[in-house]
Amino acid sequence: MEFLPVSQGSLLRAAEVLRRGGLAVFPTETVYGLGADAYNAAAVAKVFEAKGRPRFDPLIIHIAAAETLEHAADLSMLTEETKQKLSLLAKEFWPGPLSIVLPKSEKIPGIATAGLSTAAFRIPDHDAALKLISLSGGAVAAPSANPFGALSPTRAEYVRDTLSEKVDIILDGGSTKIGVESTVLDIMSDSVKILRPGGTPKEAIEKLIGPVEDNAPSIESAPSTEGGFISPGQLKSHYAPKTPLKVFSREEIINLSYKKGIAFLFFDSCARDEWLKAQTADTPIKEVAIRVLSKSGNTTEAAACFFETLHELDKCNTVNSRNLENGLEILCIYAQFAPQEGLGAAINDRLRRAGA
Repeated sequence: MEFLPVSQGSLLRAAEVLRRGGLAVFPTETVYGLGADAYNAAAVAKVFEAKGRPRFDPLIIHIAAAETLEHAADLSMLTEETKQKLSLLAKEFWPGPLSIVLPKSEKIPGIATAGLSTAAFRIPDHDAALKLISLSGGAVAAPSANPFGALSPTRAEYVRDTLSEKVDIILDGGSTKIGVESTVLDIMSDSVKILRPGGTPKEAIEKLIGPVEDNAPSIESAPSTEGGFISPGQLKSHYAPKTPLKVFSREEIINLSYKKGIAFLFFDSCARDEWLKAQTADTPIKEVAIRVLSKSGNTTEAAACFFETLHELDKCNTVNSRNLENGLEILCIYAQFAPQEGLGAAINDRLRRAGA
């Protein structure tokens, strides 16, 4: 396995890996992706094997320019109204963290889409990702570069720690900007549906094309092992740290008492400060166990450091006892829900599935 910083040379090397059917890890604006040539069925199969991902969970197809979409998607199947919606969405949100479900071209093998006739497509807003896709076959099938169901990686070293023996090359582009996966949007029916909340807020989509339904499965209705998905990220348990995680409303978490072995993850500093005031003066609180996603309560800022914060806390659990931070052993994480607006919807979706 090669671990290289992003450069023209490493991009050429990674593109060569993809063209010959290998696996390349690359940065995007959302999280790091585990990529294979989307037109190569054998290469795509390696993605599922490397992640331990069930074959019923479809992958997202990444392209480098809207003009190339017609090679990977069958746009002739769309109605004129749907084509108009696609045009508006692509012009406004591509490149960016929005994946749109469309009929797939026959060139895209069924294994990439879990046997479905549709696939989710997007153009990442990251120069290295765009160059890699352009230099390779023009379309890259890429889920997040982590073992299936685990925390998504926002740094290359997280991938190196978990998948290095199963991939050919990892490109290190530093920390990702947005920090949660793309929003997956289904525009194929009369009502537009969000199948997975993510980096493009519902409010921004509705401002452009009108009402949008939330159609991501709830924790109660989401299956744990069965198929039938048309979008990734719909399993009941997903995005989970090794450390057990419980989620609370703002009011609930403020009224909880500090306990040894518990890490508290607050959405904003106001909630943290109220919680601290409620603790008794003699409570031996270790500051390292108290984290805040956004001091000002900004959902975009919170999303950017969400997975990274969980990765840091996860290093202090009993499974990773050799990496204890300041001697702290974290047995459970208590996390606060974000406001259900902007990227808060994506954060809350990840929290619910991480705690399932």
